Amino acid sequence: MYKSIMAMSYNLLKGKKGIIFGALDEKSIAWKTALRCHEEGAELVLTNAPVALRMGEINKLAEKVNAPVIGADVVNMDDLKKLFEESMKHFGGKIDFVLHSVGMSLNMRKGKHYTELDYGFTQKTLDISALSFHRVLRTAWELDAMNEWGSVIALTYIAAQRVFPDYSEMADAKALLEGITRSFGYHYALRNKVRINTVSQSPTRTTAGSGVKGFDGFITYAEKMSPLGNASAEQCADYCVTLFSDLTKMVTMQNLFHDGGFSTTGVTLAVIEAMEKAGQ
Repeated sequence: MYKSIMAMSYNLLKGKKGIIFGALDEKSIAWKTALRCHEEGAELVLTNAPVALRMGEINKLAEKVNAPVIGADVVNMDDLKKLFEESMKHFGGKIDFVLHSVGMSLNMRKGKHYTELDYGFTQKTLDISALSFHRVLRTAWELDAMNEWGSVIALTYIAAQRVFPDYSEMADAKALLEGITRSFGYHYALRNKVRINTVSQSPTRTTAGSGVKGFDGFITYAEKMSPLGNASAEQCADYCVTLFSDLTKMVTMQNLFHDGGFSTTGVTLAVIEAMEKAGQ
């Protein structure tokens, strides 16, 4: 059923132009979102960090969606300025939507427990995973790069509100990311009605997500704890399309849970039964 829905296009983004940050490979939500935006009629620019571009995967996506690839380090304001300027030149005008799908935890990569963080690593994590969003928004603001009623989305996770022990300082980064969304969202709404939201997605089998300790066990738990089950990367891409479209013009400064009901479920029968079975 879902595949048949995916095959349909509603032209929700016809005539719109957007920048997609963070399409690493075919598993990534940014990759899936770029494909869906293209199917819905959008023109795109793809961007990622130079080190990610050297992997070469993004060029496959660029061919599929007929988009240029413009490298940019998200912690470098000069890179971001060049990205937005070149994007507007390519589009022949301003930008309608932006997806920020960027995150990295150096402490997790190095196996550092949360109680023993390397603070230098933590600063880099916050810089790349959260403050980069402020940089992106500030660059667009200073260049007056966004059209009225434009839409900007950053991907986040419920660890910003709840404790997930092995998510380490990425939980702090996501909390900061959501705070930036609210604060910058206020100012951008007043200036020219640009809306800014975060999408809090189910745990998803992406290259980045799979690097979290205990991920396989947790994704199984989340599936049992979500009345609708975990939302897939493809379904998240669909949701992003609606937020980029004109159908959601009055939605801004929100953290929007896209998780099959996980965020508001205390316990499910499936989890109770699994625990009872384990205790026998």
